[in-house]
Amino acid sequence: MRPLLVIDDDTELLELLSEYLSSEGFSVDTADTPADGIALALSGKYDFVVLDVMMPDIDGFEALKRIRAESSIPVLMLTAKGDDIDRIIGLEMGADDYLPKPFNPRELTARIKAIQRRLGDEQKHETGSSPINLFGDLTVNQKSMLVTRNGKRIDLTNVEFAILTILLKNAGETVSRDDLAEQALDRKLSLFDRSIDVHIANLRKKIGHSYQGTERIKTIRGVGYLYTAW
Repeated sequence: MRPLLVIDDDTELLELLSEYLSSEGFSVDTADTPADGIALALSGKYDFVVLDVMMPDIDGFEALKRIRAESSIPVLMLTAKGDDIDRIIGLEMGADDYLPKPFNPRELTARIKAIQRRLGDEQKHETGSSPINLFGDLTVNQKSMLVTRNGKRIDLTNVEFAILTILLKNAGETVSRDDLAEQALDRKLSLFDRSIDVHIANLRKKIGHSYQGTERIKTIRGVGYLYTAW
């Protein structure tokens, strides 16, 4: 497994996280400037990025924007404690998950492992089934994690791909927000956690809100989401 990258201007925190994550079996590289972090994140040497929001010159949002322009590498953002706006903006811009500061390093480790574990599960496609499936104008390749619409590639984050896959597997049936969180994020939703809702909104924008006049992903108020067009 390739190393993970932590980008933060707090050198003391970088040292602490590098030491702790290394003790948990990770290979860790760090960057204390956003410019260096972006270059490293796009180098192809890493499997995962932990990215702080509050950095000088180039903040975490701009760094994420530049990374997402060229890569779908999983990104977990470190946000200000209690700042829901930062969390939502990060998810809307393509972050896979977030963790508010201050945090317990054990929680960060659990979040990283959860995303990596879920990615591993996605890449181990079910034995005996075709890796390529058609859903109306969508083509989903489970093996390469590639989605196209009418032959045009749609760039989804890893979490967006996971959520879409879950909804498609359960097309015609309602999937609760809690189930989506546990399957796509490998964690439970906390109170007022809008992660799944933001990921769904991103999905709708990318794959199109409707297909042949039918809403693709329908909100079942108070319950979850239903994929209706297939």
